[in-house]
Amino acid sequence: MFEEIQEMVARIFGVPVEQVRPESSPDTIDTWDSLQHLNLVLALEQQYDIQFTPEEIEQLLSVEIIIAFVEEKVSAPAQMVH
Repeated sequence: MFEEIQEMVARIFGVPVEQVRPESSPDTIDTWDSLQHLNLVLALEQQYDIQFTPEEIEQLLSVEIIIAFVEEKVSAPAQMVH
């Protein structure tokens, strides 16, 4: 999963794949601004068929955290919608 997310981050932020590491964050990737952050969130939601809450979106501030959230959501049983 790291490689998939690494490629997605690199594509969205326009940086070389080798520059994207687990510790990569807005502090280490200059093009990681609020607009690109939302583009990344939307891409993740589409790719993995998941939804993030606004609170979760605010917490997705490193590749490592993003992977943890995605893995948790992908492995969690689907929530019932009433």
